[in-house]
Amino acid sequence: MHVPDRVIVVEVGPRDGLQNETAMVSVDDKVTFIALLSAAGCPVIEAGAFVSPLWIPQMADTADVFARISKRTGTRYTALVPNVEGLNRAHAAGVTEVAIFAAASETFSRKNINQDIDASLAGYRDVCGRARELGIQVRAYLSTAFGCPFEGHIEPRAVAQVAGALIDMGAFEVAVSDTIGIAHPGQVPAVVTAVAERVPVEKLALHFHDTRGTALANVLAALDLGVTTFDASAGGLGGCPYAPGATGNLATEDLLYMLDGLGVETGIELNAVLAATRFMSARVGHAPASRYVAAMHAAGASTRPDDRRSSS
Repeated sequence: MHVPDRVIVVEVGPRDGLQNETAMVSVDDKVTFIALLSAAGCPVIEAGAFVSPLWIPQMADTADVFARISKRTGTRYTALVPNVEGLNRAHAAGVTEVAIFAAASETFSRKNINQDIDASLAGYRDVCGRARELGIQVRAYLSTAFGCPFEGHIEPRAVAQVAGALIDMGAFEVAVSDTIGIAHPGQVPAVVTAVAERVPVEKLALHFHDTRGTALANVLAALDLGVTTFDASAGGLGGCPYAPGATGNLATEDLLYMLDGLGVETGIELNAVLAATRFMSARVGHAPASRYVAAMHAAGASTRPDDRRSSS
């Protein structure tokens, strides 16, 4: 199996994690959470979203969060935007990197953003054009790449077509996403290989959910294919409010523990991520979904985990 020397972990807990929580987390607590993740050495933190507060009220205070973040040198702080209006709001808040979100499933696209795939891509071309004018980098999510809650199986060539369109319009990276947590390691090569025919593998990221306990196995399969960027969420926070049954982002702690065991560097300190997870778990009112955190708790070491670091 091929294992790279280094992997980039994109921490999505403050956005993808918190947007699906019923608890409304304060600006103060979001800023502290992001500060703890920054101190852990996370190279990329998705800190919020400039979306309609009517649809996702948990993200209504993103501008206030960005105004108060103490930015760490070496960390990129990003935000999700649905359209040019959201991009302009992000720019006004000082954001220098944004994410857009398309889907490989027509039904999911309509239910998620009230547009079919072609219409959504047309809108994102406008976003990318405006982003170039503003000097803002654009990352793209590609939802339902491994299956759709409404349509079921999605053909890999359909995933590749949308991924290629996102790169062609100016996205620097596409995060191919297992929105409902049904991907398995036997499926990963077919999807990644198809997408890699349209998008260089170095511009691919993978976003797995651990709903069925296969996320780490999927990461291993993707590593063997040359993918070196993976999304994860501290404590396994998150899901998608528009995907029935989709819970459980891949926990950052679980990913770090595996990568550390493989000798793969990330620059992130696991002990410090655990501190961030403990802080936010107390605010959202439930235990983290991370298997590593659960194991540490069962061993009676939840407050004093081994200090494992994968550093540069």
